[in-house]
Amino acid sequence: MMRMLLLITSLLCAAAGSVRNFPLPAVPKPLDNLSEYGFFVGSLQQLNPSENVIPYNLQTPLFSNYAEKARFIRIPEGAAATFNSSEEFALPVGTYLIKNFFYPTDFRNPSGGKRLMETRLMYRDESGWQTWPYIWNDAQTDAYYDPTGDNRMISYINESGKTDKTQYLIPNKNQCKGCHLKQNEVVPIGIAARHLNHDYAYATGIMNQLLYWKEKGILKDLPEVTSIGKHADWQNPAEPLEARARAYLDINCGHCHRPEGAAATSGLFLHAHEVNSTALGILKTPVAAGRGSGGRMYDIIPGKPDASILLYRMQTNDPGIAMPEIGREQVHAEGIALIKDWIKHMKSPQTGGSVRMAWPMVK
Repeated sequence: MMRMLLLITSLLCAAAGSVRNFPLPAVPKPLDNLSEYGFFVGSLQQLNPSENVIPYNLQTPLFSNYAEKARFIRIPEGAAATFNSSEEFALPVGTYLIKNFFYPTDFRNPSGGKRLMETRLMYRDESGWQTWPYIWNDAQTDAYYDPTGDNRMISYINESGKTDKTQYLIPNKNQCKGCHLKQNEVVPIGIAARHLNHDYAYATGIMNQLLYWKEKGILKDLPEVTSIGKHADWQNPAEPLEARARAYLDINCGHCHRPEGAAATSGLFLHAHEVNSTALGILKTPVAAGRGSGGRMYDIIPGKPDASILLYRMQTNDPGIAMPEIGREQVHAEGIALIKDWIKHMKSPQTGGSVRMAWPMVK
């Protein structure tokens, strides 16, 4: 009955041509179809958000096989996230994070059509965060809950005008923990000041995301935005190389490679706030060598990217070697070029050079 009520309400909103705000009920378990939540109005494939479903993006996003992402957050009416200057914001019970993965038909024309692959929901209940994966049907009319994941072929025209055809792995529910586990608890990754402190083009105009969230009443304890550090845009060559590289490693690797993460035993910590050069991998021997080292001695050798294990593992799509482990059926050529350039220009501390370990904040 609850699911039917949600579906009817969503359809009425779309038919009326207007957005209606209705409270989402507490959901103890995932609904069968994405459409039943009422997150979007009109054609579901267009991902037009309902009222109080707010779009957002990250300054430097995670690479996922070249898929684009449309991110949204829905915080219960009357509740708000609590600002944190360094870690993820504390989000209230009843919060939904909605991340949609898709490929434009032609990357040279992003508005010319797309194919949605999956939608990953994170829902905050009294016991913590729940992860609910949804797979889009072939007709692109809805996505259905499937905790087992899938493996699909996708074809698209890349930015060079060439047709790419590749496999796309949709992770199962348990694999979500591989990236989202922190101190044995599942947590979000991108809802932090350093990722969100930049402008977004809302329907009402361009505005800093943190200020927008405050204006909407979903973020409290926000200090002056000018005092808050943020990540560099990894694709912007006008920004410092080190800041761009550290931002890329933080979002792609730092959620696991940190003292509280799933890869803590490696001793390699690539999160934004790491200040120890050895922990960052500079002239650090791996805890366990094997195939993953490719016969190389150190995670990072300043000035020698091709002799560094970090770059070696980024350059392969061998499932037993590739890092990150999920979303890497394709090699990220642009990310590799960035990290290669960073290591190439790095000076070794042993030769009198300086390597700034503190997170390079961009103002």
